[in-house]
Amino acid sequence: MDVGVLTVVLGDEPLDEALEYLSGLGVGTVELGCGGFVGDDHLDRKAYLDDEAAQRELLELVDDHDLSISALSTHNNPLHPDDERAKRATTEIRETIRLADQLGVDTVNTFSGLPAGGPSGEVPNWVTAPWPPEHAEALEYQWEEVAIPTWTALAEHAAEHGIDIGIEMHPNMLVYEPTGMMRLREATNKHVGANFDPSHLYWQGIDVAEAIRFLGEQDAIHHVHAKDTKVYESNARVKGVLDTEPYTAEPDRSWLFRSIGYGHGEAHWKDIVSTLRMVGYEGALSIEHEDSLTSGREGLEKAVDVLSRAVFETQPGDTYWA
Repeated sequence: MDVGVLTVVLGDEPLDEALEYLSGLGVGTVELGCGGFVGDDHLDRKAYLDDEAAQRELLELVDDHDLSISALSTHNNPLHPDDERAKRATTEIRETIRLADQLGVDTVNTFSGLPAGGPSGEVPNWVTAPWPPEHAEALEYQWEEVAIPTWTALAEHAAEHGIDIGIEMHPNMLVYEPTGMMRLREATNKHVGANFDPSHLYWQGIDVAEAIRFLGEQDAIHHVHAKDTKVYESNARVKGVLDTEPYTAEPDRSWLFRSIGYGHGEAHWKDIVSTLRMVGYEGALSIEHEDSLTSGREGLEKAVDVLSRAVFETQPGDTYWA
């Protein structure tokens, strides 16, 4: 299991400088954004797609820093009610799958997307309750008429290229928790699984270790983001955790994304690593820095420090005592 980094946080630096810095921290893998919300500062998808010389140069650069690429990311909304936006997002995902295949990278990370509540809607609608009845009807429309047809085609495209799609379970997207993740996987194919990011699960009150077991026992974890969240009970006790305050209004929010170790302690992250190993996951723990209380570099360095003590560097030996 390798400590990795989603390099978006270093997007204002040239890729070679970012890789040199990360290699110096002892990082083993990088996750490169190539479209959507994460941007393409370090991997211009269109420039590299079908260009063998450019791809070879990229892979040599990564290898020169003793790194590997854990995944490509293009987080977007392929279910958007605006047809042009949905088409653009779907194209980004399909092209990223092709590029991953050409680069020898086995995972593409994205969001499930979110439709409107009906055919005439213009704004994505996150349905969180079955009542009043029109909400349940909207949810059925979102799944059966929009999500499953779109994702069936994307899953088939991924299967053709031998690529796994890691869906980040994210509120304000159709798939935001593990049972929804499994609903999408069961409706499509096994190339659709989770980019398991615990930060979005913590504030929903989900037990992260149990979620790992639930998905891992069905071989539905394709990639893992290492990102923490802290719930601030003094605010949450008054207004709950559905919080629309800006992320920059830190004192007023019920929860904040935090660097690894600042939401949950080192013992918790050791439990996360152990549970991932129990369910057979041996891939990257890709740090995603979104802590507004510290700088990107400091956040990364503190996260690497904690995770470097949590991950196992060897495979299990014989249980000679059993």
